[in-house]
Amino acid sequence: MSQHNSYHLARTAAAIVDRRDRGWVVVSGADRRSYLHGLLTNDITALQAGQGCYAAYLTPQGRMIADLWVYELGDVVLLSMARDIKPAVLTKLDQFIFSEDVQLGDVSETFSATAIVGPRAAAMVAGAIGSSEELLAALSGHGNVRVDFQGQPSIVLRTSDLGEQGFDVLVASEQVTALRERLHAAGAVDADADAAEALRVESGVPKFHRDMDEDTIPLEAGIEANAISMTKGCYVGQEVIIRVLHRGHGRVARRLVGLTLDGTAPPPSGSLVKVDDREIGSVTSSVSSPALGKPIALAYVHRDYVAPGTVVSVDGVAAVVTSTPFVS
Repeated sequence: MSQHNSYHLARTAAAIVDRRDRGWVVVSGADRRSYLHGLLTNDITALQAGQGCYAAYLTPQGRMIADLWVYELGDVVLLSMARDIKPAVLTKLDQFIFSEDVQLGDVSETFSATAIVGPRAAAMVAGAIGSSEELLAALSGHGNVRVDFQGQPSIVLRTSDLGEQGFDVLVASEQVTALRERLHAAGAVDADADAAEALRVESGVPKFHRDMDEDTIPLEAGIEANAISMTKGCYVGQEVIIRVLHRGHGRVARRLVGLTLDGTAPPPSGSLVKVDDREIGSVTSSVSSPALGKPIALAYVHRDYVAPGTVVSVDGVAAVVTSTPFVS
C-alpha cells in the first residue's frame, strides 16, 4: 500500500504502526512509585492503577538521558522508551536502588508491542482482542488496562506519541502474528515508515535521538508542559530546570520549532537554517506533509527567531516558523 493510502487511513480509520523501536522495562516492588518519583521529572506518586504519564529522566546537569512513558498497571509500573537507550536507562536506574523494595525487569523480548492509531482504533483493538470498545475509548491520556488475549495476559496502553491518538497493544511475543492477523481482518492497514513519520512530524512530536538527545535540556525541545511537574518535590536535574524557568524566565539558547517550506522536497536532517547570511540553527526531522501538500520540518533555532511567522531559509529555500502541531 502506498504511503499516501496508509497515511489517509491512519487519519480517517485505523492503521498499524511498527513498535519494534520501543524498549519495555517493568518496575516492581512496594516502593516503585516513590523511587521513580525521585528520579523522573513528572509526578509518579500521583498515579493510580490504570493511569500513566510522560516524563523525562535527566542528568544532574538537566540534560536528557531519556524521555519515557510511565504506566501504573496496579501492581507494577511499565516504562516505555526508545529501544536504543534502554540499556543505559536500566543501568542508571539500577544504580539508584539502595534499600528500596524495587525490582527492575527487561520485558522487551517477553512482550511484542503493536500500535494502532486513528479514529477507529478503539473499535479495531476491541474487536481484535475481544474487549469492550467503550472501555478502551474511555481510557484517558496514558491510561492503561490489562486484558486477556487468547488466554494470555495482555496490556492495552493509550498513546499519543505517534501523532494520531491510538493504542499500544502488548501481547506475548509468540502471539503478535495472531493479533496482527485479527487487526488486518478488521480492516486495519500497516502504515509504512514514511506515513508514520509524516503523522509524527505533522503533530510536532519530537523523537529521541532525532530531535533531542543527551545534550538536550527538555525546555529546548518544548516537552516541559507534558513531561515536567512544576509542583512536585526533588528529582534529578531539577535545580537546572528551576533555574532556567525562574531566573531565566524559561529562556534557553535554542528551541525546537516547526518550519513550513517552499519548494517540493523536504530538507535533509542537519540542513542549516539561516536568516540572511547568519546561521541560526539546523533541521532535525522533515517530511512532505500529505495534509498540507508541502515540506515541513522540525528544527532548532536561536531563541531570537522562534516566533511563529519568522521568515528564514533552509539550504537557500524560503521557510517560515510555524507553531506545532502543523495539523490539528
